[in-house]
Amino acid sequence: MARVFCIANQKGGVGKTTTTVNLAAGLARVGQRVLVVDLDPQGNATMGSGIDKRALELSVYDVLLESATIAEARQRNDKVGYDVVGANRELAGAEVELVDLERRDRRLKGAIATANDQYDFVLIDCPPSLSMLTLNGLCSAHGVIVPMQCEYFALEGLSDLVNTIKQVHANLNPDLKIIGLLRVMFDPRITLQQQVSEQLKTHFGNKVFDTVIPRNVRLAEAPSYGLPGVIFDPSSKGAQAFVAFAQEMVGRIDLM
Repeated sequence: MARVFCIANQKGGVGKTTTTVNLAAGLARVGQRVLVVDLDPQGNATMGSGIDKRALELSVYDVLLESATIAEARQRNDKVGYDVVGANRELAGAEVELVDLERRDRRLKGAIATANDQYDFVLIDCPPSLSMLTLNGLCSAHGVIVPMQCEYFALEGLSDLVNTIKQVHANLNPDLKIIGLLRVMFDPRITLQQQVSEQLKTHFGNKVFDTVIPRNVRLAEAPSYGLPGVIFDPSSKGAQAFVAFAQEMVGRIDLM
């Protein structure tokens, strides 16, 4: 059965999409079957996986409105090694259309259930706001992976996200929990980042992943080539860190 994880943080610009596509590529590299679901109308995870969001015949929008299945909407780019249910601007309209529909917060969960046996991991790239789209992601997931920079404002956003997860856990999805916090764009030369990193480990203990993703130019360049950094430059420090993170994720799942 597939393990379903949201990559979420209510603060924008913290590397959610970078984490999603590189973790997916890393997991594929270590032999896992992976599906990425792009729940952000900007469609960055779609483009970052080498799929043209403007040319999608079926997208996650159709899946949420139940006019297409995961099997019909998914795309495959053999270069990256995983499947993608893509998103584009159409998805912004789904917010309004879902409001009056039955099971509006559980539509994605039902769709993923139909493809459960075909994947080891399903990774959901959530938008930064707490919207009906994010809620569909959280209601579908076994857990949340939180990418965060080791900066003061990131800690502020983290407390909001923890409260949101608690509310969804209590009212909508009793399976939901924080799987772990991933420190991204980390620069060990900056004292504040080291201090925040230590605060995180003190407060959250083993919920903080051992792997740290360094600030890395090659990871930043990769999306302009339509590839995850793990594929674009496998020898870069960022790519190697994400493959190590994928291995750590597989290890954690085995213990769950």
